[in-house]
Amino acid sequence: MLSAVETGPTRSQDTTTDVPLRPAVAALPPYVPGARPAPGEHLWKLSSNENPYGPLPSVVEAIAQAAADANRYPDMYATDLVEALAAHAGVDADQVVVGNGSVAVLAHLLAAVVDAGDEVVYPWRSFEAYPIAVAVAGGRSVQVPVRSDGRLDLPAMAAAVTDRTRVVLVCTPNNPTGPSVRARELEEFVAAVPGDVMVVVDEAYLEFVRDPEAPDAVALFREHPNVVLLRTLSKAYGLAGLRVGYAVAHPRLAAGIRAVSTPFGVSHVAQQAALASLRPQAQAELLARVDALVVERARVQDALAAQGWDLPESQANFVWFPLGERTLECAAQARAAGVLVRPFAGDGIRVSIGEPGANDALLAAAATWLER
Repeated sequence: MLSAVETGPTRSQDTTTDVPLRPAVAALPPYVPGARPAPGEHLWKLSSNENPYGPLPSVVEAIAQAAADANRYPDMYATDLVEALAAHAGVDADQVVVGNGSVAVLAHLLAAVVDAGDEVVYPWRSFEAYPIAVAVAGGRSVQVPVRSDGRLDLPAMAAAVTDRTRVVLVCTPNNPTGPSVRARELEEFVAAVPGDVMVVVDEAYLEFVRDPEAPDAVALFREHPNVVLLRTLSKAYGLAGLRVGYAVAHPRLAAGIRAVSTPFGVSHVAQQAALASLRPQAQAELLARVDALVVERARVQDALAAQGWDLPESQANFVWFPLGERTLECAAQARAAGVLVRPFAGDGIRVSIGEPGANDALLAAAATWLER
């Protein structure tokens, strides 16, 4: 049977200590990464939402050149990268804050606005880091169930906002279920949330969205000072191993997020790789890869529908199987068939879109899950 928790570092012998942990830290759920093949194992790794294609040669060259300066501290404010990201998003440079992946940026923005006992409303199941980040910030999680079709229940989330709410997290497309929110429903949601509550629109999978009704989050940001956008270069840009994420926020909020950020949080190598990836020619090549993955996503979804699956409509780089109590059993079967997937015990399995061969292996495994 496949364990829900991947093996971590080898543990040393436990000894007694009188040093207490904060209760919130002691009670934290573990963040469970996608399983990795063991040494010598030949498995398709579809357990993490990674881009299956390596960095472009021009990006690898930038990484190699930057590595020669590893003895020097990076630009603490990532000035050039901030300017490039601002131009890319169509905002001002003082509205962009970078960090060591969007998870770190999320932690910083919560640290900037959440006091002990403050509420943070978010959908569930959604991004696994949300409850961890909220607890570390001293906040209280208010989880609102997603609908049976995997979509966020934005009216229910708005109704969950109270006087103690400081932040609402909107993951779109939602990880791990896949659907994107629609423009009109997000506009109505933001209008229903008090102006002193931060609305974070987490767009980690933005580049994969093809829904014509998807929101223009930058336009929404311009209209509402309490809206913050959260984005990453890990997925579409293939820099998951270098950790570059960013927030788009109005200047006072951006300054607050920047003030609590880890100094030198984005390495020089990561900054140079991101800059190289944002250059017009590289960006065109990378987005062509995204288009190819979207085509593969459609092929996989069509094949699964032909098998008889009725799954949420994914706008991300993964698909979601709501398998409930069969989740761990089916994940073990997939591994035996040569495919690593990401199980969420008791809920379902998320499978990333990879190379065509990997996707074919997934389809073969998914057909056996239906036979039960």
